[in-house]
Amino acid sequence: MIKILHNNRCSKSRCGLEFLEDSGKPFEIVKYLEDNLSAKELKEIIKLLGIKPIDLVRKNEAIWKSDFKNKILTDEEIIDAMVKNPKLIERPIVINGNKAVVGRPTEKIAEII
Repeated sequence: MIKILHNNRCSKSRCGLEFLEDSGKPFEIVKYLEDNLSAKELKEIIKLLGIKPIDLVRKNEAIWKSDFKNKILTDEEIIDAMVKNPKLIERPIVINGNKAVVGRPTEKIAEII
């Protein structure tokens, strides 16, 4: 089952959701701001994306700038920051089996569905 980690307040996330709706394929919406991801879940997603935790951080978020920007953080500390502050997680993330992409630009979603 395809999953989208979605934030309805984000225009890029809404575009990703529309892309999936238009595909006609079944999918599940994960509202990660409401149903927080665990560190284990976030680590699995990062592994599927094939990136470093820092590459999933929205570095322009106020919380990142005020609390983390100029600090040297381990991968575990970065993951912990995203778990505690899910707004820091880049979006949308689309997962299909053992593949995942950050849907920016939206067309990247086509690579895995």
